[in-house]
Amino acid sequence: MLSVDALTVEFGGQTLFSDISFVINENDRIALMGKNGAGKSTLLKILAGMRVPSRGSVSYPKDTVVAYLPQHLLLEDHRTVFEETATAFSEINEMEKHIEALNEELSSRTDYETESYMDLIEKVSTLSEQFYNIEEINYDADIEKTLLGLGFSREDFTRNTSEFSGGWRMRIELAKILLRRPDVILLDEPTNHLDIESIQWLEDFLINSAKAVVVISHDRAFVDHLTTRTIEVTMGRIYDYKTKYSHYLELRKERREQQQKQFDEQQKMIADTQEFIERFKGTYSKTLQVQSRVKMLEKLEILEVDEVDSSALRLKFPPSPRSGNYPVTAENVGKMYGEKRIFENANFMIERGKKLAFVGKNGEGKSTLVKCIMKEIEHEGKLTLGHNVKIGYFAQNQASMLDENLTVFQTIDDIAVGDIRNKIKDLLGAFMFGGDNSFKKVKVLSGGERQRLAMIKLLLNPVNLLILDEPTNHLDMKTKDILKQALIDFDGTLIVVSHDRDFLDGLVTNVFEFGNKKVTEHLENIYEFLEKKKMESLREMEK
Repeated sequence: MLSVDALTVEFGGQTLFSDISFVINENDRIALMGKNGAGKSTLLKILAGMRVPSRGSVSYPKDTVVAYLPQHLLLEDHRTVFEETATAFSEINEMEKHIEALNEELSSRTDYETESYMDLIEKVSTLSEQFYNIEEINYDADIEKTLLGLGFSREDFTRNTSEFSGGWRMRIELAKILLRRPDVILLDEPTNHLDIESIQWLEDFLINSAKAVVVISHDRAFVDHLTTRTIEVTMGRIYDYKTKYSHYLELRKERREQQQKQFDEQQKMIADTQEFIERFKGTYSKTLQVQSRVKMLEKLEILEVDEVDSSALRLKFPPSPRSGNYPVTAENVGKMYGEKRIFENANFMIERGKKLAFVGKNGEGKSTLVKCIMKEIEHEGKLTLGHNVKIGYFAQNQASMLDENLTVFQTIDDIAVGDIRNKIKDLLGAFMFGGDNSFKKVKVLSGGERQRLAMIKLLLNPVNLLILDEPTNHLDMKTKDILKQALIDFDGTLIVVSHDRDFLDGLVTNVFEFGNKKVTEHLENIYEFLEKKKMESLREMEK
């Protein structure tokens, strides 16, 4: 379906990847993996035709439709959500108008025997055949179903796209892609702005309705459920595994162990050969053997071991000051914005040391309740913080509060205390600020880099109630693992707003569900909760 042949990409004398080839077949669902900076997004842009490689080619049959969702995008702002989504069908609408115009021209002409008239008939015939071969679609119903699946409400359909945040605009673009029913869908971090229910809907859609899919994602559960093939980009080349992500990790470990064994054997052989040369280079009877070994070493291709990130940083929170038994108590808490009711009559007590998740569709009040707890906004009812509660808060806009004139290193050095001071460089390295990156000024950092820096800053303060609002959006899998382990070991109370099922699994014991203007506590882990929700929704459908 799509063929990549001898692709090479070079930047200013540096080779990103060299001479890579692979084929994407129909029904392939591929995870593109590799560390940050390995070239995954660049490769995706080349497949989408948005970048040109230094050498090599990407080819596919003429009528193949390739759709690409980048990490960042711009939408026009003069349409409603429904109108913008309907542009997915603009090519089909244009084709229909073109056929109508040609038919009108045919009916008005009388030069039936001319060559141009016959050409016109052929053109109408070819276009009509293409048009009627397109699967019959109820456009409005499909648009509605897709937008609802991605978390929009019917009231949102008539709102202007300019009223929505970047995450919701990303969903509109995703809806347009899915509605085009492309042959190949290329997705760069599609889950960053989706809630759990929307991620599950997207997962089901891609598994059951899409053709070929290539995805870059740091959401381990999403990647593992969706993909059937893993292509790893590392050290300028690729490894292609016909298996899902979790099995690929095992195979990669075996591959690196094998490479290490072969590398060690070759190094021993080189050392033995050099010792022979040194020992006998002045001995006349051994001259030919010495020369032969010198030539052999000159021609020898040195084996490489693929890089493996072995920095075993273990992030540890400072010990928590002891708080009262119930850090947060809510009595009949509710919130309205103008005429709009977000939630009402929330009643709960959070015990000291509990780790819980706030989950639910976007817009149902998760971040709103967090802001109520933080005393940032007014609310109905009574919210009480327990004795000696010290809050560490990571908001989605936390990155904008950093001092832009400090370097990355200074930002952390200013607040680090105790043992962690000796490990600032390791800590920055784990969050992808290694080497010269630690001397960058905050003002030149991207949004994602600022997010990561704000996260490190938060992790260094001694607190006993941690509230994290979507902490994993810009973190890769390794960094998420480091953060997750630190949170498991954290001896205080944790509230985390997140859509990342794998991150929440094994971390939280209780789930607070936001929906239908209610806040409901579930005494179970994330997968037990999702399983119960699935069963409930299936029962609703059966009714």
